[in-house]
Amino acid sequence: MSSTNSFAVIVAAAGNSSRFADRNNSPQNKKQFVMLADKPVWQHSVEKFIVRSDVKQIIITPSPEDIEWFRQEYAEEIKRFSLTLVEGGKERDDSVLNGLNVVLPEIEYVAVHDAARPCVSPDEIEDVFTAAKNTGAAILAAPLTGTIKRVSESVITETVPRTGLYEAQTPQVFRRTALKIAFTERGTFHATDEAQLLERIGIPVTVVNSSKWNLKITSATDLLLAEKILAEKF
Repeated sequence: MSSTNSFAVIVAAAGNSSRFADRNNSPQNKKQFVMLADKPVWQHSVEKFIVRSDVKQIIITPSPEDIEWFRQEYAEEIKRFSLTLVEGGKERDDSVLNGLNVVLPEIEYVAVHDAARPCVSPDEIEDVFTAAKNTGAAILAAPLTGTIKRVSESVITETVPRTGLYEAQTPQVFRRTALKIAFTERGTFHATDEAQLLERIGIPVTVVNSSKWNLKITSATDLLLAEKILAEKF
């Protein structure tokens, strides 16, 4: 039996942080595991969801080479947050599928969030969750505001009109049945986000406006910005 308006959150944490780690690729140097305001980045992301009564399960997907380290390093947090730990995949959508496969059967909606996106606000989560309940599929996204250039070999080839262009963010939230269908139809295609899988099979996805404060950490500069955002907004 379905639990009305219940959510699982899959926290994608298998990235290799090739643009972030400057010394080696050991787990503690990866963007999702580095310390931010006295906590690892991934914990900030998880804590944005555990306070919600409609979130019944949180699944986190470290990479295969990091999962045992994660299990030992964060044993206390895994227990305290009742995390479901699942091995991530080679590609992002492989990790999400691994998480989707262990969602509790009574859960109706699935949210996917980047472990390295620690500054999402409670209002943004509420807005995208509500939109998903109303439409079946919704994502946070920020409208592009700068002048967009298409570049080839360091030379501008085109100025792209920015009207209607958005930068996709997370969480991305879907009715569970729709997301499972989208993965069933995926084949060998690898999407850069979950919304793309639904787009490919003609399922409309609603965009909920968000801000650039909901940044994804990809560099050391982003880490500094995230620290300031957390200090000022939370």
